[in-house]
Amino acid sequence: MMRIGIAGCGRITERGHIPAALATPEVTVAALADPDPTRLRHCRELCGRGAEEAAAFADARSMLETEALDLLVVATPAASHLGLAEAAAAAGVPALIEKPPAPDLECAQHIAGLAPEPLLAFNRRFLQGEELRTAVPVQGWLELDLELRFRRDGWGSHEAHDEALLDAGIHLIDLACHLSGADPIAVRAATISPERAAFELELSRGRARISCATDRGHREAVMIRERGGKVLANWVWGGIRSRLKAAAGGPEPLLLSLQRQLAAARDRLGGTDTPIATAADGVRAMAIVEAARQSATLDGAEVTVAPLAEMSR
Repeated sequence: MMRIGIAGCGRITERGHIPAALATPEVTVAALADPDPTRLRHCRELCGRGAEEAAAFADARSMLETEALDLLVVATPAASHLGLAEAAAAAGVPALIEKPPAPDLECAQHIAGLAPEPLLAFNRRFLQGEELRTAVPVQGWLELDLELRFRRDGWGSHEAHDEALLDAGIHLIDLACHLSGADPIAVRAATISPERAAFELELSRGRARISCATDRGHREAVMIRERGGKVLANWVWGGIRSRLKAAAGGPEPLLLSLQRQLAAARDRLGGTDTPIATAADGVRAMAIVEAARQSATLDGAEVTVAPLAEMSR
């Protein structure tokens, strides 16, 4: 049984991590930590029949000092990710850190230098990534179009209010690299505002056009084509048809992806190789974010993404 502790009792914990843990075999929520007693109590109640066993703490460091945990899920605002990852590493506990991995590239690099190396919660790897990966050839040029949009107000976040690039865009950045198996080369044509971002990402074997928004109706779309234009894969979620599928009892995508992700973390800790993202993947994603920001300030000019090996030195 993998005993997890969750730091942060916000929306992603309420709607995602707790239900996913309850639905994943050999996983139990052993402890929760949050400075807000109301949210802490609510999430403890959501654990249902395991509520008596889920210990409650006002801060994650006390939880790490007291509880024997196999994994710390870090579901707090990005500014606290590095400190909590360091505390988990000092306790010898692997961390699974929610996106974005850090507020900037430097913090992401520090996280990647910890041991045991933290894992990252790029859960779209276990939704579009898992369902489309077999349709993507291992060689050849690829054209990818990726979109993620939602209304931030509808999510009802308690504290985190990241810009669209970090809130939604970083999922698409990781997904583009993951699906293509390619290294990032450069970013161009970037336009960025607090609620929207769009740019073109050049990859070692293709090109990805990325668009995200946090002020529009929910829609997630991934289309992958070969150089000649033939569609290799197409995945869409959102709108009326998707709501009808959900009402008919279809799997809820967020919960499904988080459940798969938690199972992958369990298996990784058990010694099995899984596609779950690592802290090194977080450094790559944040390097692309930094390049996109620079491109936007230069009116969309092309900006080279530093190679991962160079950033790790």
